[in-house]
Amino acid sequence: MNSHHRVRTARTATALTAVALALVLAPAAHAADAPGAPAAPGAGELAAARTATQQPAVLDKLGHFFARKGVPPTQQLGISAADEAKAATAAAPRLAGDTVPVYTLSAAFVSGRAGAEVAEAGFTATTAVAADGQRASVWTARQNGSWRVVNIASGSDEADYAAKAAADGGTAFREPQINAWYELKDARVLPLDDEARRSVGARGSTIAAYQRLVRQRYGDKLPGSAYDASGKAGGFTAESAAPQPDRTAPLLTAGSAIGLTALAGTALGLRRRKARITY
Repeated sequence: MNSHHRVRTARTATALTAVALALVLAPAAHAADAPGAPAAPGAGELAAARTATQQPAVLDKLGHFFARKGVPPTQQLGISAADEAKAATAAAPRLAGDTVPVYTLSAAFVSGRAGAEVAEAGFTATTAVAADGQRASVWTARQNGSWRVVNIASGSDEADYAAKAAADGGTAFREPQINAWYELKDARVLPLDDEARRSVGARGSTIAAYQRLVRQRYGDKLPGSAYDASGKAGGFTAESAAPQPDRTAPLLTAGSAIGLTALAGTALGLRRRKARITY
């Protein structure tokens, strides 16, 4: 083999090695560029949020929530106030499990802002259990420098999906406009419930594909948009207070008490979560 042939062979081998390395490193580089898991509140913040749920007034509200079995306080229950009080005491509500941060689809991510995380921690949730097995989720948000209870919702989706995603090494987040729960893991968005499977498919999607999807859904409905200014926020029109199931709720600023109430109260956002008390 002459020297010219040896040089050409060496150059070819070097080029092939470079191509192979590029193929191996490309997915890793893509994953590094993709948004990571959303920032979690510190342990002190979670402890303060849980303390807010342990107040006697909150436990009393929980007792009445369980006693009414989902019937809103504005509607007749069919029993006397005295009987409701007895049922509330018998409910003996207690807190169960950890207080968890609840991550919600980020408006900045929807808008395509560079470096925006997929979801943001908007509030925390603590599961409460009644003596008869009913479960509820107590929501707390930081307001004016302290944590306060802002909502009680039936069921325990927040803690359940957080635990399911954590057991798989991911982070759960919610797209409240369609009541879909996802797991963010390894630069992919994976479905955790039926709504999410209908949204991204059984195998999920890349973060980039999910961003294109939610931008298509909500890009013209973000805060400050014409849709927002028209008064259609939360799936309600100015002419009617009735929910509009064919409309999606706009994204709201994380941590806002008004935002939490609006997201909780939309027809699309509730579905299986009809019972609630808003503080």
